[in-house]
Amino acid sequence: MSAKAPAGTFLGHPTGLFLLFATEMWERFSYYGMRALLVLSLVAGTSAVNPGFGWSKASALQLYGIYTALVYFTPVAGGWLADNFIGQRRSVIIGGIIMAAGQFTLASAIPGNITLFFVGLALLVIGNGFFKPNISTMVGDLYAEGDVRRDGAFTIFYMGINTGAFFAPLVCSTLGENAAWGWRFGYIAAGCGMLLSVVIQVILAKRFLGEIGMKPGARQAKEAAGGAHAPLTSEERDRLRVIFMLFVFVMLFWTAFEQAGGLMNLYAAEKTNRFLSATYEVPAGYFQSLNPMFIVLLGPVFAAVWLWLGTHGKNPATPVKMIFGLLLTALGFVFMIGAVFDQQAHGKASMMWLVLAYLFHTMGELCISPVGLSMVTKLSPPRLASLMMGIWFLINFFANYLAGLIGSFAEKLGELNIFGGITIVLAVFAVGLWTISGKLVDWMHGAETVKALEPAPQLTEHTA
Repeated sequence: MSAKAPAGTFLGHPTGLFLLFATEMWERFSYYGMRALLVLSLVAGTSAVNPGFGWSKASALQLYGIYTALVYFTPVAGGWLADNFIGQRRSVIIGGIIMAAGQFTLASAIPGNITLFFVGLALLVIGNGFFKPNISTMVGDLYAEGDVRRDGAFTIFYMGINTGAFFAPLVCSTLGENAAWGWRFGYIAAGCGMLLSVVIQVILAKRFLGEIGMKPGARQAKEAAGGAHAPLTSEERDRLRVIFMLFVFVMLFWTAFEQAGGLMNLYAAEKTNRFLSATYEVPAGYFQSLNPMFIVLLGPVFAAVWLWLGTHGKNPATPVKMIFGLLLTALGFVFMIGAVFDQQAHGKASMMWLVLAYLFHTMGELCISPVGLSMVTKLSPPRLASLMMGIWFLINFFANYLAGLIGSFAEKLGELNIFGGITIVLAVFAVGLWTISGKLVDWMHGAETVKALEPAPQLTEHTA
């Protein structure tokens, strides 16, 4: 905990958590809104009623993979800059402004200006580098070491991410896929969401976060060490080793999971029966809201379970939770295999296959992603907190690139082979993680051990 948060709680957590929740919610609205449109606007014909860029599906999926990979590469630089020079709060605001400019640039590029479209994507990549690692690190800074609430806090924060992700396609796809409005207005809506995120942070951060995120972590660590740069201890090196070893398994999870925005998005658009009645067809982009909807519904359940297990000394270690996550995600792809067989038999697959796949992918995600974010804040030395969060997001850099690459082979190999292969690999790696989980827990050196906490203020809706 690098700085003291203002007094006051809401639902048993520091009020600052819910400010960060709202900031991240609108940023994710922006990101997932444009993500739901990216592939679809690229493959839309240049002379269509709602004109796009006329790219092939393979080319669009490759660009999707490159873009979604790069937005998780730049957080390494953004985390380093925040730790050493500008602090987390300033980084979040700078990144938000740049990303808003990127969304409006995408809107200006339609129809047909692919060069300007690339400029917009570049701005989003740069802005995300400043924003992504630092907002998550500040969540961890709200809690002292050993605070039993931390895993639950990241699950609540994750609900903010997915509240924005849920509404994003409903707004942006409704506008973008409707020829009366067009792709441009979908991207404009995403840009407005990003501006809201910045405004919330600028106006309310001082009141609810106090000094959290203001001073660079490396500077704080140097001051605490009397002006010297202290070397890493053996315990700190072991803890960092855990992060890097879990990197491989979590990368595999995200490679599978990120088929949602590419291959599964196209499968919904082209090979799924989306008619609810004779006259109404569900827009393909709406399926992108299933995962965040399930996160919002199930997130409180998972947060309550982790808290209850933690207070009773039975909370599974992070590697064990991640084993569950890999297996649940594999089960989700079993339902996609069912969708392929249904589509082969009836011409198009029932929507229920996709609904079930997203449900189990969501449960897998809740066992891996918020737990992983929490783990990084537990295991990282404070002077490297944002940098390590940026390195953790490198997982998504590699995973998103691989996801796009794998998805681009669907036309050659067929969806059955892609979904089946992903299922088998996830199961095999879950077994592999189980075999080394004991050693990883040893290397954590008690970082997940619940410790006695100072008495908290009386729980009220708000005390400040």
